[in-house]
Amino acid sequence: MNKTKVDDMLIEMIAPKLKEIEEKFSGGGALTQDDINTLLLKSQYNHINHLDTKLNEVVSSVFALEKKFTHLEQNFSHLEQKVSSDIANLDQKLSSDMANLEQKLSSDMANLEQKVSSDIANLEQKIEATIQKALNKNMMTLIVVIGAFLTLSKIIDKF
Repeated sequence: MNKTKVDDMLIEMIAPKLKEIEEKFSGGGALTQDDINTLLLKSQYNHINHLDTKLNEVVSSVFALEKKFTHLEQNFSHLEQKVSSDIANLDQKLSSDMANLEQKLSSDMANLEQKVSSDIANLEQKIEATIQKALNKNMMTLIVVIGAFLTLSKIIDKF
């Protein structure tokens, strides 16, 4: 609390009496109850001023702490917003990456399916061609064998 004019006026009012008491006490004189009360009043006034000073320091400290807490609260709020934003960005990027991977996987699977189908069709054609060649060869062999058998049986019939 700040000192007021009333405080200064009180000190000015008892200052002459305090001087008088000091001189009386220094001279070895006895103090009256009124003198003791005046000294106690001065002592209490000094004590109150000291407490006021300390109170002012505490109030200033509390205000400073409140400012720091407000600043800290703002920092946490900013940090929370940044973390939320970063998480949202990561979520969006992850979703985008997953969609791209899914699309690429679908495309790769379609290409693989098409290639496998094409390879199977080619393999079927090769197998059919090989079977056809084998059948043709067997038919030719059968015709040659039958022809040879008929020729041999005609030769045997003539003898």
